[in-house]
Amino acid sequence: MRRSAAATALVAVLLVAGCGAGQPPRDPTSTAATEPPAVDLAPTRPPTVAPAPRGTPGSFSPTDIAWLQLTVAMAERLLPVLELVPARTTDPAWRRLVAQVEATERADLDRARRLLAVAGGPTTNPHEGHDMPGMVTAEQVTALRAATGSPFHRLLAGHLRAHLTQAARIAGAEQHAGAHPATTAMAGAVVRDGNAHLARLDRLDPG
Repeated sequence: MRRSAAATALVAVLLVAGCGAGQPPRDPTSTAATEPPAVDLAPTRPPTVAPAPRGTPGSFSPTDIAWLQLTVAMAERLLPVLELVPARTTDPAWRRLVAQVEATERADLDRARRLLAVAGGPTTNPHEGHDMPGMVTAEQVTALRAATGSPFHRLLAGHLRAHLTQAARIAGAEQHAGAHPATTAMAGAVVRDGNAHLARLDRLDPG
């Protein structure tokens, strides 16, 4: 029952984001449909990078595939923003935080892509061009490029907070509703790392 409710929550997130048209991606190893994820953020723990998938036994559900695709889309949107930081702030605390977030995002992006490859999922990004919750828009990137110092920090803090909060939210849903063990394990790591990064961000920018 909990898994069904959690799956419904993840699909609802995709629908609200404007990316839920049509059916969720089909499970490449099974014809059984999985009802769509409840949002339950895990307590903050030290950042964790989940191990690389090796064999990844078990079937991928449509919920697993949808979450992996959304994780890829969100990371691909955030990374160019993080690359702006070295030229726009000399503050070592902000540089250190962004370096930590960037390392996590790149690891998650690589892992999500490899899991999608194992699942036989589509290689294209179904969310390309969609401005979804937690994603920085083209207009916001333009504003970031025009800012430096404290104004840049304020804008960056807002975008980081939105991304990390949304990523942890949908990862929490996948953690409870997903079917594939390596994918739900990755979701748990995303929740833990996201909460740890949010705690560091709150110390820099109480919001």
